[in-house]
Amino acid sequence: MLKTYTYPKYEYTQPEEQKERLARRYPVIIVGAGPVGLAAAIDCRLHGIPVVVLDEDDTVSIGSRGVCYAKRALEILDRLGVGDRAVAKGVSWNVGRTFFREEEVFNFNLLPEPDHKRPGMINLQQYYLEEYLVDRCVELGVDLRWKNRVVSVQRMSDGVRLTIETPDGTYGIEADWLIAADGARSPIRKQMNLEVEGKVFMDRFLIADVVMKADFPAERWFWFDPPFHPNQSVLLHRQADNVWRIDFQLGWNADPEEEKKPEKVIPRIKAMLGDEREFELEWVSVYTFQCRRMQEFRHGRVLFVGDAAHQVSPFGARGANSGIQDTDNLIWKLKLVLDGKAPERLLDTYSQERVAAADENLMNSTRSTDFITPKSNTSRLFRNAVLTLAEHHPFARALVNSGRLSVPAFLTDSALNTSDEDEFSGSMVPGASMDDAPVGVEGRKEWLLDQIGNGFQLLYFTDVADRLGAKLDELRGLTVASVPVEPVVVSEKAGSANGVRVLHDLMHLVARRYDAREGTVYLLRPDQHVVARWRKFDAHKIRAAVERTTCNS
Repeated sequence: MLKTYTYPKYEYTQPEEQKERLARRYPVIIVGAGPVGLAAAIDCRLHGIPVVVLDEDDTVSIGSRGVCYAKRALEILDRLGVGDRAVAKGVSWNVGRTFFREEEVFNFNLLPEPDHKRPGMINLQQYYLEEYLVDRCVELGVDLRWKNRVVSVQRMSDGVRLTIETPDGTYGIEADWLIAADGARSPIRKQMNLEVEGKVFMDRFLIADVVMKADFPAERWFWFDPPFHPNQSVLLHRQADNVWRIDFQLGWNADPEEEKKPEKVIPRIKAMLGDEREFELEWVSVYTFQCRRMQEFRHGRVLFVGDAAHQVSPFGARGANSGIQDTDNLIWKLKLVLDGKAPERLLDTYSQERVAAADENLMNSTRSTDFITPKSNTSRLFRNAVLTLAEHHPFARALVNSGRLSVPAFLTDSALNTSDEDEFSGSMVPGASMDDAPVGVEGRKEWLLDQIGNGFQLLYFTDVADRLGAKLDELRGLTVASVPVEPVVVSEKAGSANGVRVLHDLMHLVARRYDAREGTVYLLRPDQHVVARWRKFDAHKIRAAVERTTCNS
């Protein structure tokens, strides 16, 4: 089969601990160098945390795995320093189309309004993203250890001790905190005798990655019961390098080994694309899927992220996207705990917030899968009736479910939020991830989210930044605290404020999207989530909200 990608081989180096026969201790050790583990490592370094990453392999993920990365994940990748590279290589798209037999019955736009930096989604092979993340880790000085396999985990009251196997034998290492990013089969989870609970779906799907030149638009196309694959479903979307991902539903009784043979795969693709379309196979596999999670994501000094903590079906692109949001939620909290600026119970809120997000993903993923793969004649009749009606009736379109795509988690029930006491409209409620908009920075057009993150910040909205006067002293006073808050002025008119950053609301979109007027303030978490908002600046209320958000009250 054709290969469009050359897999890098990362160098194994014998660890110093093994050479010196000494057990060293690190603040954070991460097991697993997939997208989630690497994202966690980069975030650690951005927060000034020394970190070691252990992986039993010496390259990026092999074959066709994660494909779709949603807008929120891209915004996090921007903060981590790899967003531009990922978007430049990936295929950006916003539109998805759903077909029933030969007719289009439903379509959606993930980004219905303009003036956002990132598209609703990009398609990019996982190995590219991992390569970019590895490069960023190297740039930031992450201690990446390839061919280092964890063979035992010993939990202690104040940390974790690991025994690691390398080509040179075994050695021991200790961590204050261990992040398990070692995938759906998580050896760490198994060694700790922890369970995942949920549902395994009795169906099989064929993945065929096909290299071809086609003039199809950059959209997601999903068919129910198409003439080229009757009584089953098919998904098509484009990736980088003219690689097209095709998923064929097979049914539970299909023989995986038989279905992977080229003589079985190629006729299916020709039936779909036509005999005249030239293509070559790059990757073929057959998979089943499950929707499961651990009860809790924190177990003492061990923190589970990504597929190690929760698994979903691929419909809706919720796997890697959710895992990247896990690390976005976790690392700033871990930094505060390591620095002694927050109690350990702050890390319990990582589990609470991300368990709630996982449950939302599991619910949507399960509903999608049940709609796509009905297991009774009654369910199939209902689905087909919905699809028939959807072409002409809006109420039915809302019921069509070919995979509700990944959206940011709204942490509206989080104990870390401070509830509104003033009237606001719009979606930027406490717990929401921030909306983006264009801003001016020293005469340049930039983006709001590129100016925010990695620490607590306060957006102060004003018409004219130059006229803040004594208010500047109050704003600057927020920086003098155990947990400092950086004030950022958002001004309708370009201007400056002595000692405080000013963002020019170029198109008045920031104020509109945040329902802001003169004097409105938004308190923001380091992970770009709204934690509180008021119509008037009050330093005491702001400090109280920070104490609540850091579990110091």
